[in-house]
Amino acid sequence: MRDILPTLGRWYAAGEPFGLATVVSVSRSAPRDPGAAMAVGPRDEAVGSVSGGCVEGAVFELAQEVVASGEARLETFGYSDEDAYAVGLTCGGEITLLVRPVTAALDPSFAAVAETVAAGRPVTVATVTDGPATRGATLAVWPDDVAGTLGTTGLDVAVTADARGELALGATGSRHYGPHGERREDAVTVFLHSFAPPPRMLVFGAIDYAAAVARIGAFLGYRVTVCDARPVFATPKRFPEGVDVVVDWPHRYLNGMDTDERTVICVLTHDPKFDVPLLEEALRRPAAYIGAMGSRRTHEDRRRRLTEAGLTAPELSRLRSPIGLDLGARTPEEVAVSVAAEIVALRWGGSGVALTATGGAIHPSARAPRTRR
Repeated sequence: MRDILPTLGRWYAAGEPFGLATVVSVSRSAPRDPGAAMAVGPRDEAVGSVSGGCVEGAVFELAQEVVASGEARLETFGYSDEDAYAVGLTCGGEITLLVRPVTAALDPSFAAVAETVAAGRPVTVATVTDGPATRGATLAVWPDDVAGTLGTTGLDVAVTADARGELALGATGSRHYGPHGERREDAVTVFLHSFAPPPRMLVFGAIDYAAAVARIGAFLGYRVTVCDARPVFATPKRFPEGVDVVVDWPHRYLNGMDTDERTVICVLTHDPKFDVPLLEEALRRPAAYIGAMGSRRTHEDRRRRLTEAGLTAPELSRLRSPIGLDLGARTPEEVAVSVAAEIVALRWGGSGVALTATGGAIHPSARAPRTRR
């Protein structure tokens, strides 16, 4: 979708309607992931792909039909060995597509979304795919703004809260609601397409605790990298599949890469010769969370060393040390849960207190969205 947006933006700006097909769900060995897209515009020009060639001909016709009718359609394609001429996937998987017409009248926020994506800024597009709501209705959700509607205020509020959660993780997928946003119902299916890369989690120190933190970080949607200067510990076989393992001095590795306001940094090296130069670098750059493992005595010694190295009080205040929430954790897996809990609480402004001891709204940020102008 990101690749074809410039072309779609030109069609939209010229007032040319087009049909947009987006993969909204997959199963088994499907050829493309959710979010893959194909569009058919003026003069039957087609861009993008939803299956690598298997069903593009049928999707081409569907896109033309939805432009002519003005109504979105939900179509599923799978494998069929009963008819050699049937439209289907040769890989044996299954994909479900939402094919919708796009015009300024049907999707007035499309230009703003395209501009946001082109500028490299985050946005999530929520689209109704099924249920008692207008199929193809869209709601664009930015970190601090929204545009459009899915049909009811309650549904808009619930989806806005979830879309911002998915956006923080760069995640794309479907959610289910009641007609007015009820979370215990699944009458309405909404596809949340996030235009943001997954945030980074940088874990320094290739110890058993690091493996557990890396595992839960990947589960939460982070792109995880583990770094340690000791090659005997920094080996891929000690960490979950999909985790990048780097052998380098931690401060040198961090110095050579970019971080942003979503980056999570977990310092588990537990050794001043690694910790201090690494934290000097970390506390002076953008990051959502910087935590360091160690006892309270270790923390005080580390803080003294960092002060002597010239870090200011505001810089030191960013350090979460000892790392994690007070859960009484003992095992590496329990410690990883406490670290993850602190990261989530810091991201969304949670208190870390048991909900039975609090009052008011559980998700105070889930308020009525503002309308973008």
